[in-house]
Amino acid sequence: MEEQLNVTYLILDGHVDVYKYRYLYFTMFFLVYLLIICSNCTIVYLIWKHQNLHEPMYILIAALLLNCVLLSTNIYPKLLIDFLSEKQIISHQACIVQYSLFYALGASEFLLLAAMSYDRYVSICKPLQYPTIMRKRTVSLFLASAWLLPAFQQVGLSMMCANQKLCSFSVKVIFCNNSIYKLFCVTSRAITVYGLFILFNVVVCPAIFIIFTYTRILIICYHSSGKVRRKAAQTCLPHLLVLINYFCLFLCDVITVRLEYDFPKTARLIMSLQLVLYNPLFNPLIYGLKMKDISKHLKRLFRQEKCN
Repeated sequence: MEEQLNVTYLILDGHVDVYKYRYLYFTMFFLVYLLIICSNCTIVYLIWKHQNLHEPMYILIAALLLNCVLLSTNIYPKLLIDFLSEKQIISHQACIVQYSLFYALGASEFLLLAAMSYDRYVSICKPLQYPTIMRKRTVSLFLASAWLLPAFQQVGLSMMCANQKLCSFSVKVIFCNNSIYKLFCVTSRAITVYGLFILFNVVVCPAIFIIFTYTRILIICYHSSGKVRRKAAQTCLPHLLVLINYFCLFLCDVITVRLEYDFPKTARLIMSLQLVLYNPLFNPLIYGLKMKDISKHLKRLFRQEKCN
């Protein structure tokens, strides 16, 4: 009983008319979550099953889509529970965990996109050296770095946040993000500096690297044949679409939370949902339709389903 009394709960005050539309919200988001799981896992399954897709580019795509599933699973189940609950609350410890996973997996997406841009750079700019550079060991190192580096860095930040004294217990969001900084009695300079270091390390640096690699690809393509240009457009365009979309959404999340401006509740809700809605939904469509080899296997899968 004493342990239960010592648990600190936070109010998630970002919901809009949840009492009025709870069953509508639950149905909509349950279907969205189901669609995210099914669409992303279908592409991952196709890459795992077909031998001709066991190449670095497709393995990295599978990792990116799997990361989307993990990111969604960190948010949607708790969101669905809140829609059907009388009170939208979360324990302080659970909030720290959700916050940590949200940003660790978000940073992993940037690092995976950086690895994908390097893969395209080597494939297009150094095609003869591609088999020796992009070996299984190299891809494994990219995957391990993309998931472990943000996780280790975020653990340190989360421990610092967990030790801060709280003077407020209500956050104007529907899941835990860096809005939790506004709950602290005193703004910690150490947390701010370390947070900016992580942001630079796993978001800004990968973004600069991606811009550099795609600039090099564009220069090479400009001086190459039409065949090389078509190959570059076919394989690079999906990555660029995902990168631009995700970078804008991530930047929007960071800026809106850091700004002291009090956004309307509905606008804040929409902005909170963007990062866990657009990419997990659209990534399978972008890679499933734009990547020729994946699209071919996807069509065969649907034909088999119809025949059965």
